[in-house]
Amino acid sequence: MSRLYEMSLVVRGAAVDENTISEAADEHWNFEDWSSYNKEISAHGQSNLCGGETEEEFAQRLTESIWKANGKFCEVEVIATYLEDLPHENYLFDEEDYQRFLDFGGPEEE
Repeated sequence: MSRLYEMSLVVRGAAVDENTISEAADEHWNFEDWSSYNKEISAHGQSNLCGGETEEEFAQRLTESIWKANGKFCEVEVIATYLEDLPHENYLFDEEDYQRFLDFGGPEEE
């Protein structure tokens, strides 16, 4: 079973350039919008975790790949957002709400 996620990635203090980090990371996820500023490289992307892999297992696998490409330690932050069950609010307005709308100004007539 696959689960849809948004993964955001921030790499700080890399010894290599953005292209090297992106090549290592893109082997594991469909990252987009790569950017780098002041020794911080970031990207994000949506895809699916499959085969029962947990968020933590994915983050560890991705981090180790980046460390390998970097050749030494750098800080790797992975932010996982599960997209299939996000908190949300529903709003449904009924005829009484519409009547209040009409009573207090309603639609402007042209």
